[in-house]
Amino acid sequence: MAPDAQLLATAVEVVLRAGEMQMAGFGTTLRVDKKGAIDLVTEVDVAVERMARALIAERFPGHRVLAEEFAGSDERTALSGPRWVFDPLDGTTNYAHGLPVFCASLALEMDGVATVGAVYDPTRRELFTAERGVGAWLNGAPLRVSRAETLIDSMLCTGFPYHVHEAVEDAVGLFGRFLGQARAVRRLGSAAIDLCYVAAGRLDGFWERSLHPWDTAAGALVVEEAGGRVTTFTGGTYQSREPSLVASNGLIHDAMLGTIAAFEEGGLRPRNRTV
Repeated sequence: MAPDAQLLATAVEVVLRAGEMQMAGFGTTLRVDKKGAIDLVTEVDVAVERMARALIAERFPGHRVLAEEFAGSDERTALSGPRWVFDPLDGTTNYAHGLPVFCASLALEMDGVATVGAVYDPTRRELFTAERGVGAWLNGAPLRVSRAETLIDSMLCTGFPYHVHEAVEDAVGLFGRFLGQARAVRRLGSAAIDLCYVAAGRLDGFWERSLHPWDTAAGALVVEEAGGRVTTFTGGTYQSREPSLVASNGLIHDAMLGTIAAFEEGGLRPRNRTV
């Protein structure tokens, strides 16, 4: 197996194993702990991350791993060389409540740039994959973003941060601004699935702030390789360590950025908060 093929194959193997573990625990009585007031972690999150770390360490002993539950400071800041970015269970709150909208997400970054990615939704048996410069696929079929050209013809999606109780007016205010301009706005609870749905043309655009690398690294690559556009809230170059993200089919991207800018310039949001 060629080195590049082995990298994607490893990403796929990890997320498929993760999906099996997720489904084995789904709907059962699980231990659920709190990392914050509304930020949950289940025993499945922990077990899946341990599985992934062990597999990657065995196969690529020189590679770093940045994952949600056991992220060290060096893993968070180091950008040089290969780094696997993993969310063992994206949509933990959904999962803990028995709502079947969750996935596993894994990307390999080289010097901070994602080169391969895989996202697996086990409830729908949907495997999204991407290779930089090659393409994006859903269960092996090529993906392409939608052709919606205006917000009024678009279905959008967003997510709220775990500190939303401290910023309700901000989150709901921007949601409302888009709600008044788009055909529809949804909130599914899994950033990785949201991004893959943009890539698949099921959604036309997605925005969210206060994200982590493991939320977006794989999904953003899938969007880009499906012909979409991914930036920060201010239109800057997307990097997984950036906390804000706007993803779209490209055709409505400037309109989305304009809506965000108009909302923030209206003085409804503190200007000194990181975007």
